[in-house]
Amino acid sequence: MNVIAPEVAVGDDSPARLERLADLSQQLLERARALGASQAEVSCSEDRGMEVNVRLGEVETVQSTRDRGIAVTVYFGQRKGSASTADLNEASLAATVEQACAIARHTEDDPAAGLADATLMARDFPDLDSWHPWALQADEAVDLALACEAAGREADPRISNSDGASVSSMQSVSVYANSHGFIGRERGTHHSVGCALIAGSGDGMQRDGWYTGGLAREDLEAADHVGRRAAERTVSRLQPRSLPTGSMPVLFAPEVARSLVGHLLSAVSGGALYRQASFLLDSVGQQLFPDWMQIEELPHLRRGLRSAAFDGDGVATRASALVRDGVLQRYVLGSYSARKLGLQTTANAGGVHNLQLAANAGSLQDIARQMGQGLLVTELMGQGVNGVTGDYSRGAGGFKVENGEIQYPVDGITIAGNLREMFAAIEAVGSDVDPRSHIRTGSILVGRMTIAGND
Repeated sequence: MNVIAPEVAVGDDSPARLERLADLSQQLLERARALGASQAEVSCSEDRGMEVNVRLGEVETVQSTRDRGIAVTVYFGQRKGSASTADLNEASLAATVEQACAIARHTEDDPAAGLADATLMARDFPDLDSWHPWALQADEAVDLALACEAAGREADPRISNSDGASVSSMQSVSVYANSHGFIGRERGTHHSVGCALIAGSGDGMQRDGWYTGGLAREDLEAADHVGRRAAERTVSRLQPRSLPTGSMPVLFAPEVARSLVGHLLSAVSGGALYRQASFLLDSVGQQLFPDWMQIEELPHLRRGLRSAAFDGDGVATRASALVRDGVLQRYVLGSYSARKLGLQTTANAGGVHNLQLAANAGSLQDIARQMGQGLLVTELMGQGVNGVTGDYSRGAGGFKVENGEIQYPVDGITIAGNLREMFAAIEAVGSDVDPRSHIRTGSILVGRMTIAGND
């Protein structure tokens, strides 16, 4: 086993908290075995954080949070029971294990139930640079939030109101352990600054905002920059028009482009597949995208938002292709869904880690010039996506592009297509990656979609 010890800051109690959770996990596993469980697994977590909200120059809330949770799953053969608690006193913990065992004794056998194979457990635990605590005091957080909102309100006289600004700092430590002898420890931080503003008045009011987020304070944009960007985005939406019904190219800005990848992930995830509720059944090995498209999963990316040495089953993660040369290489599976499908786990219990799309184009402005005429989408609304058929229909807002330049804001329209056809029609992925998501993609240009507006 190779463990790279992370640097510990003075006053940092996270190593001690992790060891306390690891010891507790071991005790719960021993209790489960004593009650007759053939296998067991335990997840423990502790979260700490602070969030400040201000509006119109006044403090609305200052909230400090401390949350913790324990989840115990036991197996009696292939019968499974789970129970959880946030109470760490001895009696409550004992009752939680007993409850999980009682549930397991009364459930039916599930051939797919059980821990992941012991040989797949993670053995190497590199430092993923995910721990960057911010010693944020309440008065400092309030000052940052006030500065953020003030910068936005002062940026343009057309800003008429504010929905407020917020500053948050969170840290989490967690342990996953199972009866294979595996114990995995994780710790991570996340900080953010955001602002939402209103421009105009009456029926012409528009709302938008901006936020910055990351694992380390130094990764955040300056608070006043966040406020000014929120103002720019809000003002740019004033006096929107609709569009006539028709079809045209659609350019998804980075902050909404990742939703297209999210629909792909939903369709190739184990739960949808074994329920036969996916439009991408039996699609491994098929050409879904243009042959230049590459999508990689990078779970060991340093300071990645979803970096992890192991998945929710304790299985070792590794870098791998999801899409290579436009061809779907694999599904997204944990050990349970893999067994249901007669396949091998892809170390994705709990979801994907950092997903990266390779760019074949430059900035959003570069792709707009390449597009010439079309629609730039910056906002999506509604849930009109059918995961079984791939049919796609969502409310949208954004900007009309003519001669490669943004001309005017657009709202009150619907964009529609079929995801399989949309994937095949992607013409460009930009280099303008939005760093605020674990789905690392720039702008995405889809060659043609149906636009429904007001004729």
